[in-house]
Amino acid sequence: MEAAIILVFVMGYLAITLEHSIKIDKLIPALVMMAICWALIALGIEGFPQWFDSSKHSLMEGFGSLASEEKMHLMEETLLHHLGKTSEILVFLLGAMTIVEIIDYFDGFSTIKDFIKTKKKSKILWIFAILAFILSAIIDNLTATIVLISILQKIVKDRSVRIWFAGLIIIAANAGGAWSPIGDVTTTMLWIGKKVTTGHLIGYLLLPSFLCMAVPTFIASFLPAFKGDLEIEEEIEIKRKSKFSSTMLYLGLGAIIFVPIFKVITHLPPYVGMMLSLGVVAVFAEIYSSSKFSMTEFDSGESDAHALHSPVHHSLSKIELPSILFFLGILMAVAALESLGILFNFATSLQDNMPQLGTELHSGGVSDLVVILLGFGSAVIDNVPLVAASLGMFSEPIDHELWHFIAFSAGTGGSMLIIGSAAGVVAMGMEKIDFFWYLKKIAWLAAVGFLVGSVAFMFTRTLF
Repeated sequence: MEAAIILVFVMGYLAITLEHSIKIDKLIPALVMMAICWALIALGIEGFPQWFDSSKHSLMEGFGSLASEEKMHLMEETLLHHLGKTSEILVFLLGAMTIVEIIDYFDGFSTIKDFIKTKKKSKILWIFAILAFILSAIIDNLTATIVLISILQKIVKDRSVRIWFAGLIIIAANAGGAWSPIGDVTTTMLWIGKKVTTGHLIGYLLLPSFLCMAVPTFIASFLPAFKGDLEIEEEIEIKRKSKFSSTMLYLGLGAIIFVPIFKVITHLPPYVGMMLSLGVVAVFAEIYSSSKFSMTEFDSGESDAHALHSPVHHSLSKIELPSILFFLGILMAVAALESLGILFNFATSLQDNMPQLGTELHSGGVSDLVVILLGFGSAVIDNVPLVAASLGMFSEPIDHELWHFIAFSAGTGGSMLIIGSAAGVVAMGMEKIDFFWYLKKIAWLAAVGFLVGSVAFMFTRTLF
């Protein structure tokens, strides 16, 4: 039965990777894979020789001698445990996405566009790279990429030039997301999973992440594509420019930054702080829009009419629900493999057989090469399941350097292919960037940044 579960996972994983070839959204195989894996576990629970205790990060003793009713009860408890941990991440992401959409409703990001006064391509490149690096640490790399490419489309009219900027935005956004607990889904997973803390994450990864952004940007600024000036067309835009644009931008970003502070003060899970931040931002949004309605009333025609003018309802309708369902499917599918001890056994064999590269990452014996390969792997396949798998594979304590290296490697390694990160995929969709164009023009820059950052991490980890 274990072989069947692994086969289902591999086939589902392959379908996710080939999403653009088979024309099936990746959330569909993720959800199907999750459901079938757990169904097979339930059907074959009698025959499994081992069970992984997630709370203790070790194989459970005496599982084989348990009665069938006890095994089923244990499976149900484990399923509920993993659903709870996954839901923490999903609710957190829903809150963050809604706040960003509320900012966009008030056209808050136009404030950023107003900062750009130069026409020199290399200067604009640095502005967007630094903005992507900072914004992605606050509003996550996926959202930062969407925001900056939307602004880029209003500034750079020539698509052949614009896709070069988009390529460097992907690298900078992924680098910026790696050093912040709210900057990337993978770092959020490690943070909520109590593997890293905010202070240590920033201390370990800020310099490596900055170099991962700055080195490719510096090299690119000498390339022919970024020589000379842009031909900027002045145009009159008719849009719902709000007098509260700047206010909502700073309020929304401040509310998201408040979440790690709330966690440190109260020791509550991050999603609680995110819901508080969403509530505060929503209150101001409703006041500023002069809309009067109840968020919980859906049974009257008046409520429906008011919903059309509600920034909160509008924002909730625009969040990326397919991404949320994809994360649900993939995280719960990986949890199935973890529960059977498959990931634990794989990690043990990997550590025993992998040649060591440089210094071992402390007593666990995990080599730098393993984590660097994970970074290259995240360029080929999604980094979310890779990090989810690592949570079940390794048992190092909180703030161990292994977790920080995994956060950096998985977060920035995906930049090497355009399908390797959520930021790359969304940029590919927005600008119709060709896979092989990116592979030829941008991938080597991302690889240089990743390797420079990895070397820098090997230095910064000695400081803690």
